[in-house]
Amino acid sequence: MTITAQDLLETLEKEYPDTPQYELATFKASRLSIGHSIETRKKGVLEIQAFTRYWNIPNYGGQSFFVDKLGARIALEYGISDRFTFGAGGSTLDGIFDGFLKYKLVRQRSDGKGSPLSISLFQNMAYRSKRNRPFADVNRFDEFSDKLSYTSQLLIARKFTPQFSVQISPTYIHRSSSVFPDDPNNQFALGVGGRYKLGGHVSIVSEYFYVFNPLESTNTYDAFSLGVNWELSDVMLQFQLTNTRGMTEEEFITRTPNNFNFKDGNFVFGFNAIFVLHLSQKKP
Repeated sequence: MTITAQDLLETLEKEYPDTPQYELATFKASRLSIGHSIETRKKGVLEIQAFTRYWNIPNYGGQSFFVDKLGARIALEYGISDRFTFGAGGSTLDGIFDGFLKYKLVRQRSDGKGSPLSISLFQNMAYRSKRNRPFADVNRFDEFSDKLSYTSQLLIARKFTPQFSVQISPTYIHRSSSVFPDDPNNQFALGVGGRYKLGGHVSIVSEYFYVFNPLESTNTYDAFSLGVNWELSDVMLQFQLTNTRGMTEEEFITRTPNNFNFKDGNFVFGFNAIFVLHLSQKKP
């Protein structure tokens, strides 16, 4: 006899009618693709992340057979509670070090009696120790606070079917100081992303971030990604085609210097490897 997840939920609702039934695994990872998803880690779960980006540069003197440039990020995320996650990491591109907090404020109900949405609050702070072209040198700033940026997001998602989920991400980014006077210290963006499960453990994912007030000093483009997520027990592998080289929110949302196409080195290949460790086990 085969028992499906839907059959199990219906049985639980009949046996425990007053117990809230919540949607599980709207997205399988804390990252949808390039940006954060609504998901938080379970209490006592440590997530180890290794992110990489590969791209070419036109007429680059040191062009190699594979790629001209490589960016990497190593990060950790830990579940303080089932709904509250802390994370920190460092990126080689521009020497960015960041930390964040994420709290799941509202959980989508599957029994039709509560919220039809899941909502998480995300707050990030990043320190940029250097800056590469086409952006000016950040070391012209003397104060530590001048190199800081803050990203606040409201992550709103709905799981429509076991296969299909969608998320929108209203975003506010603040920089303590701008390199050029014409550049805004405060920027606003809206992210839209989705996941469609093909079957088994493979999903197609995509994300797009529209910036309402982009930088004035240089041309930037909206970040876009199209990829595949592959679940392997406690390991998630994410493969992406994108136009952004950065891996922190302020970097890839507001400072993407390339459009999404295969011309002139605009194509970027991304690979994320996410490992989950269960540091504490619940007692029976």
